[in-house]
Amino acid sequence: MKVIVVGNGGREHTIAWKLAQSNIIEEVICVPGNGGTAFEKKCRNIDFSKCEYLNGITGNDAYIKVAKENNCELAVIGPENPLAEGLADLFWNAGIPTVGPKFQAAQLEASKDLAKGFMHKYNVACAKSKTFTSKEEALIYIKEQGAPIVVKADGLAAGKGVVVAKTLEEAENAVEQLMDGSIAGEAGKKLVIEEYLRGTEISILAAVSVTKEFSEQGKSCIVPFLSARDHKRLFDGAKGPNTGGMGAIAPVDDATPAIISQFEKNILEPTLKGLESENYDYRGFIFFGLMLTEDGPKCLEYNVRLGDPETQAVLPLMDFDFASLCKSITDGSLKDFKLEWKKGYQVAPVAVSGGYPKSYKKGYNIIINEEKVNESNAKVFIAGAMENRRSQSPDDTKLVTSGGRVLACSAYGTTFDEAWKNAYEAMSGIKFNDMFYRKDIGLPGAAESN
Repeated sequence: MKVIVVGNGGREHTIAWKLAQSNIIEEVICVPGNGGTAFEKKCRNIDFSKCEYLNGITGNDAYIKVAKENNCELAVIGPENPLAEGLADLFWNAGIPTVGPKFQAAQLEASKDLAKGFMHKYNVACAKSKTFTSKEEALIYIKEQGAPIVVKADGLAAGKGVVVAKTLEEAENAVEQLMDGSIAGEAGKKLVIEEYLRGTEISILAAVSVTKEFSEQGKSCIVPFLSARDHKRLFDGAKGPNTGGMGAIAPVDDATPAIISQFEKNILEPTLKGLESENYDYRGFIFFGLMLTEDGPKCLEYNVRLGDPETQAVLPLMDFDFASLCKSITDGSLKDFKLEWKKGYQVAPVAVSGGYPKSYKKGYNIIINEEKVNESNAKVFIAGAMENRRSQSPDDTKLVTSGGRVLACSAYGTTFDEAWKNAYEAMSGIKFNDMFYRKDIGLPGAAESN
């Protein structure tokens, strides 16, 4: 069968690559895709601007038209924005089974206020919080609570809407800047202010298959994947500004069986109960952002899709057919699907453009020593790079940079040390102007802790 994958980041390249490995997949239609999917086996990028059959159709309706024209029998939606806009609803209405929650369920990421209300209602272990639409009331509350404290924009803010304030002055500045729109635009007009949790962060991605019908039949479930950890700070030692993610590892050794048991009891199971009670149609993936505190894991946030760059570390460890997993999510058979994992580790440092996460230049040639990458048991997942369509000269390469986070170099090893060595050996074979990457992904002291 053919499947359409919506998105153009490193997560979507990884999803398309994993789907293409399946014997049941004939072709992966990537809309719009990126420079990585342009050269991936069984994958084909589609640019809306070059589709004559769209004939003026724009927005989310264009995805449906492309899927129909290409006889796609399954859709996988990567990013949060189209999910929050209800793209999954449109695909299902068009008769195309879709991996991605429908509009109502997708608001669990689109609104932090709604998500926190959901967590409190269903006793999901999480930080205490309060929501504000008044700047004055928010500032009074912060003074009452004291620092450190966490200030979050309610809406989607592309990773720019969370400030972990160590001082009252930082917290007050965050309130001012978020609510006046200078940091996160309209997303910051409403704020969620949370208690500061001490501990270290991990991520757990999971498959979700919940509908009212599945719940009545006893089929609704959430099936967790391996634990993972994202490294968000720009510099080694978890220093510098927050980014979209400088690398990830999977699994995480401090996610012990006891921790996972607490997570399932106090976070996963009440989340499932809440999804069922709210009659959400949630067939897709969920990302649990967790803080490992002395009182056990606490849920920091829900993302209603796979995490990035965690996906680039977790999916390569899957020892099962990913396309079949996606089908089981949509048809209600997920509960019976057996997940098997490679015994080992994956380390995936991310290479970024100089100047990221602020301003950076684009259009640099990317040189990849494929022999060195292959020898290192590594796979390069492209994020901010596109196919080079300039007039070809002997110095031109297949790919040029087009974004801040350019690529992840994800490598396997039977031990963490082997995976780490492989990832950085492979990364040494990749070059582009102003290329920068952290040298400590997964090492002691690299993880963010509060």
